[in-house]
Amino acid sequence: MAQVLEFKLPDLGEGLTEAEIVRWLVEVGDVVAVDQPVVEVETAKAMVEVPCPYGGVVTARFGTEGTELPVGAPLLTVAVGETADGRPAGDGSGAGTDGAKDGASGREPAAEGSGNVLVGYGTSEAPARRRRVRPTAPVVNGRPRAPEPVRETRADTPQAAPSTPAGRAASADGPVPVISPLVRRLARQNGLDLRKLTGSGPDGLILRADVEHALRAAGTQDRPDTTTAGAAPAAAAPAASTASVTRVPLKGIRGAVADKLSRSRTEIPDATCWVDADATELMRTRAAMNAAGGPKISVLALLARICTAALARFPELNSSVDTEAREIVRYADVHLGFAAQTERGLVVPVVRDAHARDAESLTAEFARLTEAAREGTLTPAQLTGGTFTLNNYGVFGVDGSTPIINHPEAAMLGVGRIVAKPWVHEGELAVRQVVQLSLTFDHRVCDGGTAGGFLRYVADCVEQPAVLLRTL
Repeated sequence: MAQVLEFKLPDLGEGLTEAEIVRWLVEVGDVVAVDQPVVEVETAKAMVEVPCPYGGVVTARFGTEGTELPVGAPLLTVAVGETADGRPAGDGSGAGTDGAKDGASGREPAAEGSGNVLVGYGTSEAPARRRRVRPTAPVVNGRPRAPEPVRETRADTPQAAPSTPAGRAASADGPVPVISPLVRRLARQNGLDLRKLTGSGPDGLILRADVEHALRAAGTQDRPDTTTAGAAPAAAAPAASTASVTRVPLKGIRGAVADKLSRSRTEIPDATCWVDADATELMRTRAAMNAAGGPKISVLALLARICTAALARFPELNSSVDTEAREIVRYADVHLGFAAQTERGLVVPVVRDAHARDAESLTAEFARLTEAAREGTLTPAQLTGGTFTLNNYGVFGVDGSTPIINHPEAAMLGVGRIVAKPWVHEGELAVRQVVQLSLTFDHRVCDGGTAGGFLRYVADCVEQPAVLLRTL
């Protein structure tokens, strides 16, 4: 007998509470294997492919692409086992009816999960479910159509008004037929009453397209009619103003960046110091290293090597502040974050144990993490746990900046573009390769003398790379 198992959005770790559906990897009716990725979601940290712990036939999906779901919300249902007549679950006429019986009776399947779990999500037992109401799958062209997503109900929950051929609108005192948080937010931001809408989705469900259509219609109705005499232009002013405004939701990576930067500015009393340095010798050293053969060494890798050497001399900056314990936490290892701009926004991958890597190893790791960032395949573990950040904003063609500290770290080194400028070298004016270095630091972990000493050491290594030989 087929059993319909419900797979919920698992806890993806790192304190994440929600995720947005980016792309479904399976369709209703597809056969999936245990631990096969079924959906690609975007969290505040990265893009993640979510594997399903059950093997069987997909009978329903919950949420369209672009829908934001909280952790624990249903993702899909899978028919596991065989039907009463021996056919695989979901094959022919058995899929819809078996699913309806299981849902209506409230029986819980006893099948075991995969055992391969994500953070905080176990699959050894099927989760307890409340009584469900599942509509019978209609037959189209001799084949059963896939069942609509299951809706949970309780005996004390008021039911929405019955559907009609043209859809349905929510009753005055009943629940609004909306399952997408994105749709609710869009309506709330634009002052739209969802109870006045008629949904075009299954069973009268209100979709995002319904809300957008209503907003466009409202904008058209509120627009002043220039052909009518005596029209009041002032009455249409709010609608015209609203139509010229674009609202961009702060979610995903953009929302995570906003939260982290706001927290950094709120909690950290930061200060910035900067210095110009002659990088001519550093660029010559890199050229000589690359001319010697072997993998090419990047400028970022050399700067990272300088950073780790500087942090060994000034460990106060490789730390964080525990506000609850009122303690400064200093780290022996350097996990170096670096800013990477992608189509999805700014991310900060972390190079683990950067202090133990040479320039060649750092170059390879920067390249690997940058490629993963651009493809959106970085894991939450690769985006957290940094102790110090290196920000090369010179790639944008700018000389200087006052970077915001990547909370909860204590400092960030910013590097501007390396550009030819007039410079006094050995008592004479010459054209040299000059770079501006800036250090933003948490004033709670150290004073200006420590910050200035760190930045000056970095500048000395940039101007005279041989200084690094003392620490090699």
